Amino acid sequence: MLRLLHISLGAIIVFLSAHVNAHGGGDHSQIVVPDDADWATRHMAEEHHVTGFDASTFFTLHDYDNTGLWLADDIKRTYGLFDPSTKDIPDLKKDGVVNAVLSIFDTDHSGSITLEEFVTKWEQGERLPDFGMGSGHHGDAEYEYEIHHWEKYHGGDDVKEEDLVHAEDIEHFRKHAEEEHRRAEWERLEKQGVVLKNIPGKFRVG
Repeated sequence: MLRLLHISLGAIIVFLSAHVNAHGGGDHSQIVVPDDADWATRHMAEEHHVTGFDASTFFTLHDYDNTGLWLADDIKRTYGLFDPSTKDIPDLKKDGVVNAVLSIFDTDHSGSITLEEFVTKWEQGERLPDFGMGSGHHGDAEYEYEIHHWEKYHGGDDVKEEDLVHAEDIEHFRKHAEEEHRRAEWERLEKQGVVLKNIPGKFRVG
């Protein structure tokens, strides 16, 4: 297990270093946004490391299935309401977020928001409200770890395994080690032929 952990750490360090460099070279500083910045500006800075966007860019980036519409799930995902960090927020409150956004941008009351509706209301000065539920984590675990922890604390080219001592590092690499262990165990069982534990009990003899 320790050997698997060591292999995983080394591989992930190489992967993350290359991935971060591909996204921004050697500058890994976090974007600083004004205290009075609107929620979308804060979201783009903290979750995407992007500044200088327009309404069309924001809408398209968060049109997750490329339908040209924002449905309820698109709004919830944009606000990070599917992220584990919001698991204690009641569903009724999450639905309230959707209804509030629709009330601003869904001008034809269809239950969804088109790109045209979003851009029109944006140009009229409307912005996405800040509901006090965070900056909107909607990436997978790897992305969230990279953008919120790795880039902030380990963004240099000289990161070493002994530097990865934060709780976030330990938990992240523990999960990778577990995945590596499960993969190795599966491959070992496959080499034996039939994997007995995958056969339903009613089909087993003895």
